[in-house]
Amino acid sequence: MKKSLLAVAAIGAFASAAQAQSSVTVYGIMDVGFAGTTSRAGSTKTNTTSFSGAGSESSSRLGFKGNEDLGGGTAAFFTAEFQLYPTDASLSGNTNQGLFNRQSFVGLSKKGIGQGAIGTQYTPVHLAVGRTDPGQTNNMHGNVIYSVSSGTGSSQTTTAYTVRYSNALTLQTDRFAGFQANAIYSNNMSDSTSTTVANNEAAGLGINYVWSKLNVDAAYQTSKNRTFVAGVETAAALPVTATAGTVVNPFGTSLAQTQQYYAATYDFGILKAYAQYVNAKYVSNLNSNIYLQRTAQQIGVRSFITPTIEAWASGGTGRYDAAAANVLTTTSRATQNFTGYQLGANYLLSKRTNLYAIYGSTQVSSSSVNSSEGASSYGVGVRHTF
Repeated sequence: MKKSLLAVAAIGAFASAAQAQSSVTVYGIMDVGFAGTTSRAGSTKTNTTSFSGAGSESSSRLGFKGNEDLGGGTAAFFTAEFQLYPTDASLSGNTNQGLFNRQSFVGLSKKGIGQGAIGTQYTPVHLAVGRTDPGQTNNMHGNVIYSVSSGTGSSQTTTAYTVRYSNALTLQTDRFAGFQANAIYSNNMSDSTSTTVANNEAAGLGINYVWSKLNVDAAYQTSKNRTFVAGVETAAALPVTATAGTVVNPFGTSLAQTQQYYAATYDFGILKAYAQYVNAKYVSNLNSNIYLQRTAQQIGVRSFITPTIEAWASGGTGRYDAAAANVLTTTSRATQNFTGYQLGANYLLSKRTNLYAIYGSTQVSSSSVNSSEGASSYGVGVRHTF
């Protein structure tokens, strides 16, 4: 009898130890509400309204993450996160490419050193923006740094930066004297003399510094996308006549990108102040005279007005500078200036559930190839995190 009790106790101890060493967490966000967008391109004006599950404040998502203690300060971890569309009949979003993969990776960590992971992961610029954006990367117009999601009907015309890389290796250090560094390298290469292949390679580096109430971020990333047909790299496409409200793609399928981001936040207690700058340049690999450069700067504040009411505001300006070769092999250039602002508020019902209201507006000047355009959007809804 005593031996049986000891055996049961031993099994229970081993089970408890195993449970303590390995854990899996289910998490996510459900953000649903009512959204409206008004867009203007030249003399054309379009209004849209809908009940949206894409999320005005946060993109709805479902995720799984786990951690296993391997001993000696070493651990294995994974994350698998997917975007949800709760107002769509198929849940996963049959008009939004199905169950969109936001992040999926597995890695190893070592206490006192850092961690490494392989999979689809956020870029250094996006990680920095996540720490320093006053609107917390919501999906409404008015944010000149972060491109909003097209799932809300509020898409911007040009991507401000790349959010994630697939086929990526990431490294991140522990924090030393306030500094933490992260790096990414993505590789998806192939070679064929008879078929069409696409090669993609990217790398990036980010530095984060925290001292008391000050946070500073700097990030840089570069990528090159190349398409080969029967072993020959395809030429960049020539631009066509611009249609009001559209952005002409003169790059074809051979494109190099460089993106850099710098930002700082300071918590004054009664409010947190934000300052951001982003620079993204897209250049044809086969003709450096064909390019598009986008720069933007933004300031903002975020504060709790009461223990349950949080509000934020941001405003910024930016500029497009583009050059494209035409059929006469000369170069045409065009510039556009843009502005944006955003206001938002949360009413916290609990630590996990809040009501929100957000309004934002972006205006773009006219150029020699595009008419002026602009858009504003609003969203009201409820967000629950789990």
